[in-house]
Amino acid sequence: MTRRQLLIGAGAGALGVLLVSCTPEPTPTRTPTRTPTPLPTTKVPAPAASMRSAWATDPFSRGAVSYTRIGVQSATRETLAEPVQGRVYFAGEATDADNPGTMRGAIHSGESAAMRLRATVEAGERIAVIGAGLAGATVAADLADLDVEVTVFEARDRVGGRIHSQVEDDWPLPVQLGGWLVGADDDTALAETVELATALWRSPEGAIEPPANAALETAIAAAQALPADVSLAEALTATGADPEEPTLAALLAYLATTSGADAEKLSAWFPPALPLAVSQGFIGDLTEFVQERLGDAQLTLSSPVTRIAYDDSGVSLRLGTGESTSFDRVVVTVPLGVLQREGIEFAPPLPFTHRGALNALGMGHVETIWLRYDEPFWDTDATIWHVVGDGLGGGGLVREDTVPVRTWINLLPVTGENLLVGIVGGDDAEKFAELEEEGALLSALTSLELFLPSAATG
Repeated sequence: MTRRQLLIGAGAGALGVLLVSCTPEPTPTRTPTRTPTPLPTTKVPAPAASMRSAWATDPFSRGAVSYTRIGVQSATRETLAEPVQGRVYFAGEATDADNPGTMRGAIHSGESAAMRLRATVEAGERIAVIGAGLAGATVAADLADLDVEVTVFEARDRVGGRIHSQVEDDWPLPVQLGGWLVGADDDTALAETVELATALWRSPEGAIEPPANAALETAIAAAQALPADVSLAEALTATGADPEEPTLAALLAYLATTSGADAEKLSAWFPPALPLAVSQGFIGDLTEFVQERLGDAQLTLSSPVTRIAYDDSGVSLRLGTGESTSFDRVVVTVPLGVLQREGIEFAPPLPFTHRGALNALGMGHVETIWLRYDEPFWDTDATIWHVVGDGLGGGGLVREDTVPVRTWINLLPVTGENLLVGIVGGDDAEKFAELEEEGALLSALTSLELFLPSAATG
């Protein structure tokens, strides 16, 4: 392949800034915890163990996924992926125009960044990759056959970034605290998957018919004909739908668990992928996939990069320890949230176009809580549960000290294990991450009351 072909191929690829991170503070990642004591009192029995994420408060992440704000063009993501002076490259989901906010986008962005590098690097060069998540590991894998030296710097004490499979002896499956759900047609082969194909939508009055995406599709089509972009919520209202109507609100809460943002913040011109009737969930150890992709690249953990200085002769990195080291080129795969908070200083500053793109996009929030039971308290084989409305049981309101968890994954029918996974998105996810352990568990158990067998008939 000629240099020109490589450059053309790179321009057609997906690009980005994903789930691995750096920050000037070498603060350790918050450790997932088991069920606290004493346990909150609810109608739902306490689990034998629980684990949860806290990406919103993680200094190496500052959020879960990027989203497109109102009025922002999709080309903004491509701008972020443009190399700076042939020395600083970017990779990860945040600049993948086709698959933003997804694991597929992270992988594709790493492939694209590696292709750009292959068209530029010379034998013997030293390449630094900042971040050992999917994007960074893909860059390392795609450069493995070149005569270059690749060093991967990871701020955490583990690989994977926002892919986080927590393997514990007392849990029957790896606990997926990061990305693990994909569409039914997603061919991203990371680990063994199970199909999540049956949904249960339940309100205080009982089960209801699953809502379709028709209202969302109509609103988006109408908004895309307008002279200016509006929020998804505004588009729904303009087409006669009420975003506060309980069933539609539940559908929007489900959308927030993948987009990371509420309908009031999402662009109607460039909306996220709409909820799917069938999904897949990875149940294997995703960390093993990342480790395999890193291959023989030199890996340095617990090493946040705080400063990148670059010029025509190369790149100098400063670590959180104060140590500096030099390379010919660098690939930055830290998440958008860290870059927006200036977790890395660039000298000279990034071009205005890059800084503008960084500030234009939004960083969204998605949080997860896993519950393990010795015996199930539920009696449904539905694999995806949705809470409709704010009422619980006999019509009481959700407690003021809880955050509603409106989407649940029931893994019992597809794995044989008594595991429930609660997922929260948008503003509620940011609040959920700030809860103490007991408060998070209380929120989860309170939200599950609609799925007690006694609540099945309303």
